[in-house]
Amino acid sequence: MRKLENSELDRLSVDGFKAVTKTPLIVVLDNIRSLNNIGSVFRTSDAFRIEKIYLCGITATPPHKDIQKTALGSTESVDWEYAESSLALLKKLQSNDIQVLSIEQAEKATMLHEFTPKKNQKYALVFGNEVKGVSQEVVNNSDQVIEIPQYGTKHSLNVSVSCGVVLWDVFSKLR
Repeated sequence: MRKLENSELDRLSVDGFKAVTKTPLIVVLDNIRSLNNIGSVFRTSDAFRIEKIYLCGITATPPHKDIQKTALGSTESVDWEYAESSLALLKKLQSNDIQVLSIEQAEKATMLHEFTPKKNQKYALVFGNEVKGVSQEVVNNSDQVIEIPQYGTKHSLNVSVSCGVVLWDVFSKLR
């Protein structure tokens, strides 16, 4: 088995990415502290052709060298916007018939493997702060809470890892 060269991967250009149909998913980052995590979310969102990323509250915005370090140029391909208030953004998204799903450990959460996305529904997936998670007011105003099952001794995953797990799962279910 031979590893493929980058030139053999037939990747889209930034213009090509902008032109193709996107996966009907929006990523919302609720007060993310780590610039490297933000960059990683951009890169993962590029991989799965995510429609848009909203950077909320204290979440830093491009351009920034520490975001670029892990984003590897994906801040140019994936559409993004800053929103001061995650809660106000959620209400705006919901008014546009977008289902808001917080990724969090909560009472009555739906386990990720049990979540089945509807084919003609657009979703906003909210990922929270590295220490505090998704804010309680955002959880309270979400349409649903999705939990990633975990079976080890730790009670959480890194936010960029959580984003990768959830985006892959929902992307593959929508395909």
